[in-house]
Amino acid sequence: MNNNEKRYPLPPFTMETALEKVQKAEDAWNSKDPIKVAQAYTIDSEWRNRTQFINGREEIVQFLTGKWEKEKNYKLKKELWGFRENRIAVKFEYEFQDANDQWYRAYGNELWEFDENGLMQKRFASINDLMIEEKDRTLT
Repeated sequence: MNNNEKRYPLPPFTMETALEKVQKAEDAWNSKDPIKVAQAYTIDSEWRNRTQFINGREEIVQFLTGKWEKEKNYKLKKELWGFRENRIAVKFEYEFQDANDQWYRAYGNELWEFDENGLMQKRFASINDLMIEEKDRTLT
């Protein structure tokens, strides 16, 4: 994406546009397409994901490729928690199976910061995993 392209909606956010931005992020992540997801971030985007620090689209694609190779049957739900100007706070949960077919539900919070073109320039995620039984899944 070049500097002239925009990722709508653009900041400053309203309730309507913040909700739209969160839904678009949820849809993209549920596609499990690392390249598609990475296009929503600036070229030099900064991430903290759990204890991992990721910088730039190339590293985002590498990270997400590995994530979705390990996390089978991934399903995510995001919810707007708050917003102001060019920032959005989200709470989320997702479920997945590991290589041994053990199910997990991950709970987390994300803080997002966007540039003027609507691309996410910073993403800070705090995430906790909980082992669950398949019968206890809520995201299907």
